[in-house]
Amino acid sequence: MKTKFFFSMMMACLAISACASKTSEPQTEQTEESDSKAAVVYFTKDITPKSLVKIYKALGVEAKGRVAVKISTGESSRSNHLRPELIKDLVQGVNGTLVECNTAYGGSRNTVERHKQAIAERGYDKIAKVDLMDEEGTMEIPVEDTKWIKHDIVGSHMANYDFMINLAHFKGHAMGGFGGVLKNASIGVASSSGKAYIHSAGVTDDVNKAWGHTDNQDGFLESMAAAAQAVHNYFKQEGKDIIYINVMNNMSIDCDCDGNPHAPELKDMGILASTDPVALDKACLDLVFTHESVKGDDADPLIKRINSLHGTHTVAYAEQLGLGTSNYTIVDIDK
Repeated sequence: MKTKFFFSMMMACLAISACASKTSEPQTEQTEESDSKAAVVYFTKDITPKSLVKIYKALGVEAKGRVAVKISTGESSRSNHLRPELIKDLVQGVNGTLVECNTAYGGSRNTVERHKQAIAERGYDKIAKVDLMDEEGTMEIPVEDTKWIKHDIVGSHMANYDFMINLAHFKGHAMGGFGGVLKNASIGVASSSGKAYIHSAGVTDDVNKAWGHTDNQDGFLESMAAAAQAVHNYFKQEGKDIIYINVMNNMSIDCDCDGNPHAPELKDMGILASTDPVALDKACLDLVFTHESVKGDDADPLIKRINSLHGTHTVAYAEQLGLGTSNYTIVDIDK
């Protein structure tokens, strides 16, 4: 049975979809500028533990010190979260700690106890230490863009890490249109109260009140961009760093926060990585929007989900904030 939260999400989606054309967003295009201004996005079509390690190494940025690997632990065993067997070699190779925060809706991960149980059920604690960053409270980090949110609320344990690997599953989302590294850095790193604050576009950080303030769609998307920039800036302090990886597999129109997601209709595409989160999410969107769909490999449902929620605006606004660039060069590491 769907939770009250997911009912609220779907009602919000229906309301927004009714006002949006299914083809309102044009296919995304790479900006034609000089290569010297382009971000590098690495690509491999292989989705294996070995290729995940390979693309991390291709970035040329060594994970040092106390390394956090930010993942989604998934709402249920049926969710499309990245499985432990896929990420194990990378996480253990950098001596990383898997990090997460509690959710802001009723489900299997809204309390520390339930979330730890879910982590054990998914098998993540068998491959590495897992840290719920908001288990002992929260901390506020500054945002450059205060249009909607005045700060970002993250788990207090984030202060314990020197390096973050933002390891995201690229897929659809019932409120944001799609989820990639920008969502993983914003909603994903935010504490439960921080999630409420972003979803309500700064109206409240009360998880019991936030879902009554989700009618400001662009405010929500722009809040995500601002929060992602805050996390990026935090890990760009002296002695810290952050890198970004998107895995394009099991690309349902639904997020890993959905315990009973729609079956993926688009075939797996590969793994992409960059030091620039805007370029990375943009490159993944371009792969989806320019995909030549055929029966059994159809990008249209995901495109419609993204368009109906103005999902590409998160990337455009993040670029406007100076978080990264939509101009990129693909480097195929399979060649």
